[in-house]
Amino acid sequence: MRVMLVDDDKKCLAKTEKITKELLPEAEIITFDDPLNALARARTEEIDISFIDIEMPDLNGIELGNYFKELNPFMNIIFISESKDYGFDAMQIHASGYMLRPVTTGKVQEELAELRYAERYNDHKRVFAQTFGNFELFVDGKPVEFKYSRTKEIVAILINNRGAQTTNGEIIANLWEDDGDPAKKQSYLSNLRQDLQNTFTKLKLEGIILKQRGSMAIAKDRIECDLFDWLEKKEASQYKYMGDYMNQYGWCEFFHAELDEISYAMEE
Repeated sequence: MRVMLVDDDKKCLAKTEKITKELLPEAEIITFDDPLNALARARTEEIDISFIDIEMPDLNGIELGNYFKELNPFMNIIFISESKDYGFDAMQIHASGYMLRPVTTGKVQEELAELRYAERYNDHKRVFAQTFGNFELFVDGKPVEFKYSRTKEIVAILINNRGAQTTNGEIIANLWEDDGDPAKKQSYLSNLRQDLQNTFTKLKLEGIILKQRGSMAIAKDRIECDLFDWLEKKEASQYKYMGDYMNQYGWCEFFHAELDEISYAMEE
């Protein structure tokens, strides 16, 4: 979970940061005393919760909140103010909360307990990968549309490898086997990787794909997946393997045997 604090008063910002870290020790806390810098950061990373001072120069908190809502409609925005004068404005953009100064542990705790999008605060993940049956990738409940169909297949390969780094050579071998010119395949793979990056950037999903030189992996902790859940929880999983797995891709047929063995063991 990523929390952003924006306040031009550095002393107040430091106090809010200290309180937030105590209440959310596992969260990534990002602080800004300049709203324009905060907005620039929000354009590149998904923010789950933001605490925004309303009375700021250049870009006031309400204006910043409107921009945040455009970037991520499900962001929990909590305004901080010296007065109640901006309460109606906060309601107009459907803010999660409104705190009067001084900021205290009790006030922050109350706001966190009443988040507008509480399911996201409670580790709900925006991305769901369906592997049982046909493979499909959903973001906020909607199938992701890539420019190229093979871009989606790359995601399927990474999920099939369950978080392990997968080299470009392995991806090429799965996508085309031994068909075609190797140089052309490498060029096409570059286009697919760019499509993947562009699509995920547009969806504010930075960090889902973990890149190293010449390889990629899926960030397992950033997505929900029927396969991952079933392998981890076995009989307690809400998903059940019924013999169908990424049906549209031939390269994963060898993994069926492993899944079948796990399924048979559960039934014994």
